[in-house]
Amino acid sequence: MLLFSETIIDQIVVHKVGNKQNDENIRFSKDTLKTDDDTKDILSKYFLTPFKSNEFFNFYHESDLNLNEVFHYASQIFDDPDKLFDQSVNLAKHLYENSTHPNINGGEFYVVYFQDIGFDNEPVDAIGIFKSETRETFLKVYPKEDGFTIESEQGIDIKKLDKGCLILNLEKENGFVVTTVDKTNKGEDARYWVDDFLKVKQREDEYYHTENVMKMYKDFVVKEMPNEFEVAKADQVDLINKSKKFFKETDNFELEDFAEKVIEDKDLIDGFNNYKKVYESENEIQISNEFEISDSAVKKQSRVFKSVIKLDKNFHIYVHGNREYITKGFDETTGMNFYQVFFKEEK
Repeated sequence: MLLFSETIIDQIVVHKVGNKQNDENIRFSKDTLKTDDDTKDILSKYFLTPFKSNEFFNFYHESDLNLNEVFHYASQIFDDPDKLFDQSVNLAKHLYENSTHPNINGGEFYVVYFQDIGFDNEPVDAIGIFKSETRETFLKVYPKEDGFTIESEQGIDIKKLDKGCLILNLEKENGFVVTTVDKTNKGEDARYWVDDFLKVKQREDEYYHTENVMKMYKDFVVKEMPNEFEVAKADQVDLINKSKKFFKETDNFELEDFAEKVIEDKDLIDGFNNYKKVYESENEIQISNEFEISDSAVKKQSRVFKSVIKLDKNFHIYVHGNREYITKGFDETTGMNFYQVFFKEEK
């Protein structure tokens, strides 16, 4: 978890990076930005407030980590923070070379050196890389004689950071600890920030392991089970609910313990273990059998664990527990299926 209560800005550099495909240029600053403490406080909130996720990444390269440009330039800065300006020019050039999709907007490009970002209760220096792409219209009201006049200006909304990245000076041998933000252009063209410019992959930590095993289990219950086993929709929902309860109430995950407490049925457990191997192969990942459960990953994944039975276009049944209180039947008179739902009181 990141904490910013003690964080200060040491240096800031601002350049303007256009879209290479649209024949826009780069405009470089001549020096670091000189500003007062109040402005630094405003900029700190603008840069850092969006970083709320506990999902972290590492820089990577297919053949040699040092060939990852952002990793290389960040390493130079951490070795000597006085090189921030020179390396910010290199970072701006690298971004420009990857700004070739016609939908990519040009904008201000910031490289910032932070001191004392809290990570796992320890202070660490970090490099921030940010880009502002969108403009908002602001109104200014001025007194004039017996009334007022209003003018409009285009500017940056400090509550809406478009793109950002924090590089923590930790785990250099693994590609540093990195976290990212991308609030604009959700289409495939937007992947240039993460995939082409930064080139990062998810860090293999408790968040990574929790997220992967929950995704794999959901796919097994929703997609694999109906094909391989005769299973009622209510039983699928019950298995989803039991897994959510397990992850919320358990600190450490053990695959065998999870299977026995949540899946229970031996045939389903065997099917689950077999599906795990297939899922790992198809997704080119390794599902860990033991790890500390990440609460933030559980919270995120729980949003897509739907405990609902959809019936034609007429009804949805939301099941939150007590599988024995819902039963399925068939009415021969109408030729339709039905559910019986038992309850004590209506609210």
